[in-house]
Amino acid sequence: MELTTIAKPYANAVFEIAEQNKSHSDWRGVLEAGAELANDENMQAFIASPSTTSENKAQAVAAVFKSILGRALSNEETVFVTLLLDNGRIGALPSMLESFDIMSNLSSDAKAFHVISAYKLSAAEEKQIVTDLSDKYSTTVSIDTEIDESLVGGVVIKEGDKVIDLSIKARVDELASRLSIN
Repeated sequence: MELTTIAKPYANAVFEIAEQNKSHSDWRGVLEAGAELANDENMQAFIASPSTTSENKAQAVAAVFKSILGRALSNEETVFVTLLLDNGRIGALPSMLESFDIMSNLSSDAKAFHVISAYKLSAAEEKQIVTDLSDKYSTTVSIDTEIDESLVGGVVIKEGDKVIDLSIKARVDELASRLSIN
């Protein structure tokens, strides 16, 4: 069976929970971390190992999620991950993330932003950006990130043709422009 077919019901369930709790960014983070985990060859081998107990697998996977997310999984998230482990569906997490993103983008009140930063943002920094944007636009927000070291520091946030440039590079360029005029 194709992974997309397997992933869709799980993604639908996660999306419904996220809609009810207004926790889209948290669930997207879990799915994103899960996709990283599912694409790691060492984790694939560990999860597939018949000599490892399901309890040890669950503990190890929870520790990996905690490391990637910078926080422990909630009860709902733990149940979800355990269900995926028990049903052998961890490999479908990248497809679940893709389906979740499609549903989030189709949701009428959701906005997707592209965030470019000078360095890899921590989970806490990403969450703060999502919170700030959610408050500013009074809607559900999802972000994807990119690293551009030429920014020196700060971030550039894009949504369609709208750009919020809070980078040090932009401020230095503006200062240089003002100095050359005088």
